[in-house]
Amino acid sequence: MPRALSLEDLRRYALARSLFTPRSLRQAIDRLGFVQADPIRSPARAQDLILRHRVKGYRAGDLERAYPRLPVEEDFFINHGFLPRDVHALMHPRSGYRTWPKSKWEAAHRLLAFIEQQGVVHPREVDAAMGLGGALNFFGGQSRASTQLLDGLLYRGHLRVARRESGIRCFAVRPPWPTPADEAAAYDRLIDVAVAHYAPVPQSTLGMLVGRLLYGAPQWKTLRPAALKRAKARLSQAVLDGTTWYWPTGENPQSARHAEPEGVHLLAPFDPVVWDRVRFEQFWGWAYRFEAYTPAAKRERGYYAMPLLWRGQVIGWGNVSVKAEAEAEAEGSGLRAEFGYVAGRAPRDAAFKAALAEEVQRLQVFLERP
Repeated sequence: MPRALSLEDLRRYALARSLFTPRSLRQAIDRLGFVQADPIRSPARAQDLILRHRVKGYRAGDLERAYPRLPVEEDFFINHGFLPRDVHALMHPRSGYRTWPKSKWEAAHRLLAFIEQQGVVHPREVDAAMGLGGALNFFGGQSRASTQLLDGLLYRGHLRVARRESGIRCFAVRPPWPTPADEAAAYDRLIDVAVAHYAPVPQSTLGMLVGRLLYGAPQWKTLRPAALKRAKARLSQAVLDGTTWYWPTGENPQSARHAEPEGVHLLAPFDPVVWDRVRFEQFWGWAYRFEAYTPAAKRERGYYAMPLLWRGQVIGWGNVSVKAEAEAEAEGSGLRAEFGYVAGRAPRDAAFKAALAEEVQRLQVFLERP
């Protein structure tokens, strides 16, 4: 008789399927289905911190440098990030978002004509050529009207990110999108990509993922209830302590091949392993919070505290920053790393100390320019 599924099985399965054996950049993105992006560098952008665990020899900025050659698109999925082109295409053509007035569309068409003539443009070229001035942004402050127009045209599928220059997006015109032959099937596949990225997920997270996909594909708002119902029928699932868990069809969380990753891993706040805060607390018994936007005096763990994984358990967190050049030369290390532990102190065995030192060294190499 099969052994009953346990939370330990699900935790081990989650780690093994997400922290897979490192491979090429393209293979890793295809396997993940989505890589969340974030502009904060502490000590590097989220997309780089996520990929460094999953790509052989990855260095900070490799995705930005390789992006023009990869079959990858930058866009909004359930959050902003990078997706394989076949997944990205499922969300377009988008419709059902806020309507623009005629005057804004006139400016948009002028901008599209300018970009088509130039091929690829940097936002500063748009500012210089269009002279659109300032505009009120989402947060109530001022930003360039050209930036808002570029973002709006990107979201509507008229533009694509062609490359980045020092982190700044450069844009090109995109040809018109064909409408999916089967919208329900396209929506189902997007749900499957999201679930596979974060699996296994509790029922509340499944509902949230299906809801957040409406930011990526707002045209399917009315299809959401039926899509969620199909997902619950299609996905593998089990009830554990009153919670229904879901994961990709056909996978076995109890398989012996799901081995816990070795060594220490410092994970980005947006890493698939830790992104779902509900699941995180169920797996590891403590609440992790991202505190970059919390006032300094109220932070408990630090501006960009990265969860610290050791032998299948998230036992604490680390704050890592790059030292000034003179300080690094004097101390023989380019990183400043401070750690906190849920138990109040670090594990005492020598193996942990050695593994933590190796992880800090890997971070050091990852941050060095190739």
